[in-house]
Amino acid sequence: MGLARLAALHGVATSYAPSPDVTVQVPDDTVVAVLAALGVDASTPEAVTDALTRAEATAAERLLPPTVVLWSAPEEERPGIPAALTALPPGTTLQVEPEDGGTPPLAEPATDPAAVVAGAPLGVHRLTARAPDGRTATVTLVVAPHQVPQPPPRTHGFLVQLYSLLSERSWGMGDLGDLAELAAWSGRHLGAGFVQINPLHAAVPGDPTDPSPYRPSSRRFPDPVHLRIEAVPEYAYVRGADREQLDALGEKADALRASVLGEDALIDRDAVWALKLPALEILAAVPLGPGRAAEYADFLAAQGQALEDHATWYALAEAHGPRWHEWPAGLRDPRSPETARARRDLSGRVGFHRRLAWLTDQQLAAASGAAREAGMAVGIVHDLAVGVHPGGADAWAQQDAFAAGMSVGAPPDAFNALGQDWGLPPWRPDVLAASGYAPYRGLLQGLLRNAGALRIDHVMGLFRLWWVPQGEQPTQGTYVRYDAEAMLAVLALEAHRAGAPVVGEDLGTVEPGVREALERRGVLGTSVLWFERDWEGPGQPPLPPETWREDCVATATTHDLPSTAARLTGEHVELRHRLGLLTRPLDQEQAEDRAEVGEWLTYLERLGLLPGGPGDEEEEIRAVYRFLLHTPARMVGVWLPDAVGDRRPQNLPGTWDQYPNWRLPVADATGRPMTLEELAASPRLHRLMDVLRP
Repeated sequence: MGLARLAALHGVATSYAPSPDVTVQVPDDTVVAVLAALGVDASTPEAVTDALTRAEATAAERLLPPTVVLWSAPEEERPGIPAALTALPPGTTLQVEPEDGGTPPLAEPATDPAAVVAGAPLGVHRLTARAPDGRTATVTLVVAPHQVPQPPPRTHGFLVQLYSLLSERSWGMGDLGDLAELAAWSGRHLGAGFVQINPLHAAVPGDPTDPSPYRPSSRRFPDPVHLRIEAVPEYAYVRGADREQLDALGEKADALRASVLGEDALIDRDAVWALKLPALEILAAVPLGPGRAAEYADFLAAQGQALEDHATWYALAEAHGPRWHEWPAGLRDPRSPETARARRDLSGRVGFHRRLAWLTDQQLAAASGAAREAGMAVGIVHDLAVGVHPGGADAWAQQDAFAAGMSVGAPPDAFNALGQDWGLPPWRPDVLAASGYAPYRGLLQGLLRNAGALRIDHVMGLFRLWWVPQGEQPTQGTYVRYDAEAMLAVLALEAHRAGAPVVGEDLGTVEPGVREALERRGVLGTSVLWFERDWEGPGQPPLPPETWREDCVATATTHDLPSTAARLTGEHVELRHRLGLLTRPLDQEQAEDRAEVGEWLTYLERLGLLPGGPGDEEEEIRAVYRFLLHTPARMVGVWLPDAVGDRRPQNLPGTWDQYPNWRLPVADATGRPMTLEELAASPRLHRLMDVLRP
């Protein structure tokens, strides 16, 4: 009983419900390990008693939680007063200091919470409370808009993994120049309102580098592997031997691109970086003009210590390898004297990595600008991965914010009886709250700098995450709860400042109340055609289009699912059979798949969306997207490979080296890779996009 009470005080679950009629008890050893990662000793009954006594005493003594949220209200309503303020002892005085710290308090001290917070502008402020008994507390006050910005009533756009989109100018993988071209072309000629891409987060260097964009070194800064070399302004001023070397690298890049576009070829991120790194070193040696130098200085000032840490980690990784846990002891601490000396000794490389972050930021801004100039209503939709690599730059620079010895994953469910371990260290909710969510705010600010909108992978993680103790199976994990109100408030504030809508990936198991909370704050969900069924109806038929939710991105598939062509033809079942991933006989899986696809095609025909009936694959794909247009969804996403009949998934969950995850260029129905230029001229693509034109 004491352990359960202690766990509850720290947001650690001692049981969970994988389905409404099933409750699973979490092993005590798991609860003890998770509490230890939160700095709470529960290793013995005596330790539990001591920790519980301290926690309850702290809670009783505390005037306010570390972070208080005040939601603004629509014009016709008054903002509600946070419960934490109404629960203060009578006579407690309150005062709010603005976030910039450069002006006097927003109002005189007062005992009426409504009067104190009434004039507080949107932002992150300091709130001081002084009780009559002498207790004081200074905490963070987040004043947030009641909703994130909203997209237009209806818009459509492409969903694409940027690395898979090669043009005749990119160096072996899709780059930010290709992104700008895709946005400009699709916005101007196809009426597209957005392009949603995979995370562009900085990767952990390796041999080979993990190609997954969802296990990055840093979510705060983008990866310079996406740079278009020729678009760096200093490229024009390279002369002499450096120009000869740069031209030679360009010729090698041409050969690499040609090989990737050949039969059965794969994107090789490390080969791309092996060419871009020396090219960027040449460009970084070109002196900046006065205007460029001023821009760079402004960028450095704006990014501050976060960029300094990021660049230092990459310089140290070059010298000592990418696993910082194995570095010399002093270098494992970003604030140690040894790290300060190393930063000075490696100042040239630290400066180089700072420069790369700036150049990448500039090209991201250019892509965003191209989308706006093309008339896109939303623009580039950037993606936020759920976590970072434990050995990467963020985990090194923000060690106190991450739970040591823990990994994020998912509990067992109907699709995966063993659960999942994603190998990503979770943020500590207590440290986030105590810091006023500073790491989270900085992350969002960095991502939203050049975003038309933001997609959040596994958005349920704003509410709770499944923590797995190191060395244990995912089945031995438990949920740890976050302050969802504060997480949503910070998100709403930063999205408001950037003018960016937010899309949450809310597929899979979602606890009750989460979708409702997200909808209340204006966060769009994600609806995939094959999963939208009347789960309560007899036979669980397809959900009629008019009953779909409005506040969502509606799509036929995602990067983790079969393409629509593969789904319609059953090729995704055959692929899983070849890789030994099926849990039932092939004929049984195929029969079930054919029945499901047949049901959908019959339904599409009945709705008049497939007038010629089944049998024409291309027309069936168009019928799927016609169906999506019949839903009230705010945004309709076209998986770009669907437009040319690509059969291959970009990622096949459950595989590692059995399948080339995250390394496939976009290809046509025969598997032949296609360049961006070929895509733009594809009659098949244009026939599909004609369906979506107003």
